[in-house]
Amino acid sequence: MRPEEPKRPSKKLRRNNVFAASKKDYKNGNSFARLVGLLSILLVCGSVAYFAHAYFSAMSSVQQAYRGTGKTSQLISQKKPISILILGVDQGIEGRHDRGNSDTMILATMNPEKKEATMTSIPRDLLADIKGDGRGEGKYYMFRANSAYQVGGSKGATRTVKALLNTPVNYYMEVNMKALESMVEALGGVDVNVPFTFTYHTHFKKGKQHLNGKEALDYVRMRKEDPKGDYGRQMRQRQVINDIVRKGMSVNSITNYRKILKVFAKYVKTNLTFDDMLSIAMNYRGCTQNIKSGYIQGHNVWIGAAAMQVASTKELQRVSDLVRSSLGLKQEKLHNQETRQNSLQQGLNWNDPEDFRDYVIYDKDSDTIPWDGN
Repeated sequence: MRPEEPKRPSKKLRRNNVFAASKKDYKNGNSFARLVGLLSILLVCGSVAYFAHAYFSAMSSVQQAYRGTGKTSQLISQKKPISILILGVDQGIEGRHDRGNSDTMILATMNPEKKEATMTSIPRDLLADIKGDGRGEGKYYMFRANSAYQVGGSKGATRTVKALLNTPVNYYMEVNMKALESMVEALGGVDVNVPFTFTYHTHFKKGKQHLNGKEALDYVRMRKEDPKGDYGRQMRQRQVINDIVRKGMSVNSITNYRKILKVFAKYVKTNLTFDDMLSIAMNYRGCTQNIKSGYIQGHNVWIGAAAMQVASTKELQRVSDLVRSSLGLKQEKLHNQETRQNSLQQGLNWNDPEDFRDYVIYDKDSDTIPWDGN
């Protein structure tokens, strides 16, 4: 026997119209609306995918530059004032390939509550107690500030600046000078106010000028023709960096964004994490509207056959007070090896414009025995 077939329902099943379009929607007049709706969905999905890709591309670029411990900074996540030591190094420029000295040292601070930032240039030839990288404390002593990088890399430079000014140095950013050229190109150039007419590979005319990458690099490297010497060059460096920061914080071009990431990954080393940088870009943006630029003023001095600069205790105290104030810290009287050496000098007139030729560096453990360099 064949099995009995199930009885069919007497009523016809009705289609579920909840997700189905009504018949009137199938009129020709609504075809365009349906097409727009489909394209909108695809556009949203594509945008999500694109920005996810952009996010992870940015993370990858920063990770290539990262040299820290992997811990996100509580200072930045809590929107506290921070300091960053910017080191311009010149490997690969004009035939240089060794680590060498730092060509630029700028201590930057950012205070999101006050919505202000400072940039203080440290003269490359400034006499400083070189701290090394921490592994050979006492091994190094008084010499040019820019030699700290050669002795101990970014860590040595950070420790030297921290002791010089009695200020925290929370982060560092080591930038190959080649990055300056590429970064300026990625941002579409920078605008500067040229202080005087000069030629250094490129001809610069006094007044406002828009510079491309190569021109910007030439602009910040010239020193010998500047009537202010290295101080004039420091001023030009701050000009360019100010405009890079200003434009970098307001990048709205995807093409430029990709170029910047590529430059960053190739030429920058830092102990800032990706989350740190993302937070700075979001929460410290207002600081770029009020950037105070300055420098440590030194006095020309000859120590043996070496030409250097020495900052007076009063000048070092002034800069220390300025930086500590910008970080929300109380001012403290400076007491370091630099101020000690100044106190041991006899008969120096800091107002005398002539070079000092009788500045003596005393031994670390003696107030009477000159240091012999060993």
